[in-house]
Amino acid sequence: MKKSSHIFTVIISILLCIGMSCKVQQTKKIILNTNSLPNIIIILADDLGYGDISVYHENNKIKTVHIDRLALEGMRFTDAHTPSSVCTPTRYGLLTGRYNWRTKLKRGVLDGKSKALIPNSRTTIASLLRDKGYNTAFMGKWHLGWDWALKDEAKKDQDKKDFTNIDFTKQVKNTPNDLGFDYSYGHCGSLDMPPYVYVENGKITEIPDSFTVNTGKYSWWRKGPTSKDFIHEEVTPNFFRRGMEYIKEQSKKSNPFLLYLPLPSPHTPILPTKEWEGKSRLNPYGDFMLMIDDYVGELLKTVDEAGINENTIIIFTSDNGCSPAAKIKELIKKGHYPNSIYRGHKADIYEGGHRVPFLIKWPKEIKKGSVSNETICLTDLLATFAEIADYKLKADEGEDSFSLLPILKNNIFSSPIREATVHHSIHGNFAIRKGDWKLLMCPGSGGWSLPGPKDKEGLIGLPKVQLYNLSNDPEETINLESSEPEKVRELELLLSKYITEGRSTSGAIQKNDEADRAWHQIDFIGK
Repeated sequence: MKKSSHIFTVIISILLCIGMSCKVQQTKKIILNTNSLPNIIIILADDLGYGDISVYHENNKIKTVHIDRLALEGMRFTDAHTPSSVCTPTRYGLLTGRYNWRTKLKRGVLDGKSKALIPNSRTTIASLLRDKGYNTAFMGKWHLGWDWALKDEAKKDQDKKDFTNIDFTKQVKNTPNDLGFDYSYGHCGSLDMPPYVYVENGKITEIPDSFTVNTGKYSWWRKGPTSKDFIHEEVTPNFFRRGMEYIKEQSKKSNPFLLYLPLPSPHTPILPTKEWEGKSRLNPYGDFMLMIDDYVGELLKTVDEAGINENTIIIFTSDNGCSPAAKIKELIKKGHYPNSIYRGHKADIYEGGHRVPFLIKWPKEIKKGSVSNETICLTDLLATFAEIADYKLKADEGEDSFSLLPILKNNIFSSPIREATVHHSIHGNFAIRKGDWKLLMCPGSGGWSLPGPKDKEGLIGLPKVQLYNLSNDPEETINLESSEPEKVRELELLLSKYITEGRSTSGAIQKNDEADRAWHQIDFIGK
């Protein structure tokens, strides 16, 4: 009996050892799978034009040697677009994979006091990747609203220029931390929008005790509460330095990371630090661009020295085209074309408003020096990261997002990734692009260029829509709407379909937010 009991004990021990061995092997396998996922760094510039990166324009007067490195060691997209020609809506689209005009934000941008635009239930690139084992961090310009604590809730609709009701001693709610970011550090809006405080994981880093206005050498910012640790000239360097420290820390850990680094520059206030003043021999905007390029170089060096270059995705792009605040005409006179050959600029529905540089490096997968002429949109990042992380998007996730992975891996595909792409201007005007054809659902620019929505006299007599063939008219100078009525009708109907079905990808029909207010610009479709 004792002998059989002993044999039984030995057998159980052997089985337990085998089980433990299998468990260890299984654990190792999981870790290995996690380690095979790439780190991801997204650098989103603010108001930087297609022609501001020298690899995109051979006669560029601003030599962005470090940003160009991303093209030399990775892939350059020549036909990349933002979902909108202004800040807030583009950032919404990048994070959610969904067009901004499906939300309550139908035009314009948020301000420094605006409430959170993205509900906590909405999937973002951060929440998706965090669920797949990533450590996720946001450092930079948020501009998607968050909810400040108020001293008196009854005064929640107080004038946006009055900050006396904000309680800076209390926690901020509905921040990036509630949308998938393990760590967040940044400011609420553009660098010219108060309040000027840093918010770290929902907490204001230093209570503001003064107001500042218009103290920059070359540019201005609105008057508002300012913390002592918020020095406008140092904000961009601060974000880069913190981003590089984060990269160093995370490179020592086993799980991959996402760093979302949306810059507040070269948007106004245009503030190159002292060592960069005059370096471009153009104007302060040119100097600011060189400063940004140098910091990108430092970040790339940090990735190299951390030993993670091979399996790290680094993306550099912009949230819309170059702004008139850069003094575009002055730059052009000196031979620099911020938006390259393209018509218009920030805020416009023309190409200059939303065609942007898009450079991506991933040595493990992307062939050096690759160039893609495929039409893409910043909304495509969500589906791309989902495929990389082996995550299947649900029907209500990334409704306007298409995976770029087939292009990145081999640049060979049987048909276009996107059937069509929708563009949007600051005033809520639509355009749709399919192949070489682009239909603008408005007369004029839809933005700040003349004639625009506010230039009533300039719009008199213009056709209600504009149709351009970008293959032979990339500058959008010849309106073909009267000679190509069938193409106009085709694109109108496709845009209407995308709107009414709540998505431009295939899948179950989804609802838009406040749809009854969304489509004032295209109410004649189908009539």
